[in-house]
Amino acid sequence: MRQTLLLCFTVFWAVALVLCRPVTGQQRPNVIVILADDLGYGDVACYNAESKILTPNLDKLARQGRRFTDAHSPSTVCTPSRYGLLTGRLCFRTGSTGVLTGVDGPLIEPGRMTLAQLFREHGYRTACIGKWHLGMTFFDQAGQPVRPRGGGIEKVTQVDWTKPVEQGPRATGFDYFFGTACCPTTDWLYAYLENERVTSVPTAVVSPTTRHWLEYEHFRTGLKSEDFDFRQVDKVFLEKSIGFIERHVQETQEPFFLYHATQTAHLPALPAPEYVGRTAAGPLGDFIFQFDAIVGEFMNCLDRLGIAENTLLIVTSDNGPEIITPRVRAQFGHDSARPWRGLKRDNWEGGHRVPFIARWTGTIPAASQSEQTICHTDLLATCAAMLKHPLEADMAEDSFNFWPALVTTESEQTTIRRFTLHHTMNNSLAIRSGDWKLLAHKGSGGNDYGSEVLRSLALPERQPEAPFQLYNLASDPGETTNRYFDQSELANSLYQQLRQFRQSGRTRPVHDRADR
Repeated sequence: MRQTLLLCFTVFWAVALVLCRPVTGQQRPNVIVILADDLGYGDVACYNAESKILTPNLDKLARQGRRFTDAHSPSTVCTPSRYGLLTGRLCFRTGSTGVLTGVDGPLIEPGRMTLAQLFREHGYRTACIGKWHLGMTFFDQAGQPVRPRGGGIEKVTQVDWTKPVEQGPRATGFDYFFGTACCPTTDWLYAYLENERVTSVPTAVVSPTTRHWLEYEHFRTGLKSEDFDFRQVDKVFLEKSIGFIERHVQETQEPFFLYHATQTAHLPALPAPEYVGRTAAGPLGDFIFQFDAIVGEFMNCLDRLGIAENTLLIVTSDNGPEIITPRVRAQFGHDSARPWRGLKRDNWEGGHRVPFIARWTGTIPAASQSEQTICHTDLLATCAAMLKHPLEADMAEDSFNFWPALVTTESEQTTIRRFTLHHTMNNSLAIRSGDWKLLAHKGSGGNDYGSEVLRSLALPERQPEAPFQLYNLASDPGETTNRYFDQSELANSLYQQLRQFRQSGRTRPVHDRADR
């Protein structure tokens, strides 16, 4: 009996030391977050045994680290998801809806704590490379800001490219930025920016009628720079990120934070020529295969520079897959959303349940899996806990510390999130608690399943009179049976909790400083 008590006491303190120990000095890890665009849960082989796309590097990363099976993007579309990831706050709280395009104005409020600001305050060098999509201020020839929202190519033509942009990534804590203002190959401005200026002035007008385009067309007529090649975007982003890492290692022993946001797998599917035809899943499959190769290049770089063991590497996606999923399924037998119902824009699981793989050799158990419910908003509180940085009440209001889910075994973990909110591009809301999920609206909250492209995925509505949808994800992961009426008390309780979270402006309790 005494030996058993002693063993339990020893294990308790060992776990406590792991959870409470700050990382300081040379122990502070470099942190890389690779954010894919529209990469579905079923697009990664280690998440989908029936995937038609080989992802050997992502599978290897999962074997070397931890794979989360219940991870969620903050929203079902890209702009609000990116806001949530960087700020730890759900974007619907800003009052903004939908997705920024072209040269739209900034979304992140001045003075708001971001992941980049957190790391910079702890001596990290910070970089954002890739798709920004959170707005910045462009100026016209009169020196006035171009209209902050709405418009298309006509708004892009108003920009005076001799003037630097303002309120971009470097105003939110990043020391260096290279990338695009919006979706690289769809949103009226086809040009790279480095810090506050375009690398080449966009002058050429391109459109689907003036250039050859692929199937899966998803493109807007816009202005293009001479140095912008639609098929090379992700390779250019990769070259810039690898260069940043190499220079940093040569120049200083201090750690770095790199946020790398790819074009893949946003439509149109434009893999570089060497990746065309590499999979049995068409252009989209080839595009995702290229993304996997990019992740492999990051892994090789960290090994070559000898910093893999002191780098926290995270790979995830900003939301679920695009609405061409039924077409790809029918033509190639690949289901990007498998096993979930719903796609990008939807509040059903396929719209926001995403791959999430984390590796930090020696700290995160290898070949491990976590079923904890986490959200991208949780990165800020988790990294703050890692750095022992207190979060005040007006910071990261929807962020929870999932550090224990990174570094301990599942049996040693307690529930991190009692509740999780989900929202769509029109700010339709859902709330998750354990196995139960309430969608506070009818239908998907996003896509129109009466449309021709999605009609094959539509399910019969057996309770059309129900105002909301209540599903048990343990017994009904496909969200096929609405339990609203036979679990009305639970449904009402969840709805009241959702209202409280919406009105209070937060889900993280005020007393939870998230640094423990």
